Amino acid sequence: MASSTFAARTISPFSLKLAATSQRSSLTTLSNTTLLPFTSSHSSLSKSLKLSTSSQYSNLSFPQKSFTCRSQAERTSDSAKVQELSVYEINERDRGSPAYLRLSQKTTNSLGDLIPFSNKLYSGCLQKRVGITAGICVLIQNKAEKKGDMYEAIYSFYFGDYGHISVQGSYLTYENTYLAVTGGSGIFEGVYGQVKLHQLVFPFKLFYTFYLKGIKDLPQELLSKPVDPSPDVEPSQAAKACEPDAVISGFTN
Repeated sequence: MASSTFAARTISPFSLKLAATSQRSSLTTLSNTTLLPFTSSHSSLSKSLKLSTSSQYSNLSFPQKSFTCRSQAERTSDSAKVQELSVYEINERDRGSPAYLRLSQKTTNSLGDLIPFSNKLYSGCLQKRVGITAGICVLIQNKAEKKGDMYEAIYSFYFGDYGHISVQGSYLTYENTYLAVTGGSGIFEGVYGQVKLHQLVFPFKLFYTFYLKGIKDLPQELLSKPVDPSPDVEPSQAAKACEPDAVISGFTN
């Protein structure tokens, strides 16, 4: 068996201490080194551009536009103004109205029967012809105990050049009722509210009082003092004859 021989080398403690001291000295020198910041050779150019840009925009002037913002409360206050408008609807039996369509095919008035109609419209004072009504009623229920019917009515009131008002709701032949104002055109654009239907002589004579919101002030021509409603009221002869002074502008016939 071969034998191995190891040669031992002796290192003095003084040599180890000297090496460690030298290494720490090098690290300390490196950590204490001050790094100088990078200085661009174009710093003067950047400063010049900045000053030039600021000077350029400082000479600009922007237009100032004033505006008025109306609050929601103000708009609500304006649109909540209620205007009353009164008219008479009179069937003079010269327009073939109403037309009764018995879709139920029953001898008594029944659900589904339709009644298209169109009647003449007069001012509340009965001195002017203002237009016509036009629409349809759908029979909902026959009220035998009240000797009448309940309809769902959808129709419009035409006021010549002024425009029209549309309404919808329950129409009762045996008592007064209210319908919703659903919209309009012309001076009535954007209108809403309700209308009271006063039954005078079914189906020939009715009196309406509108309570309108959401529109500008109505023309005085439409705001005459109404004649008290009764079954005996009649329009003036001039209004019936549609004489020039007894009609509104462009009245609908």
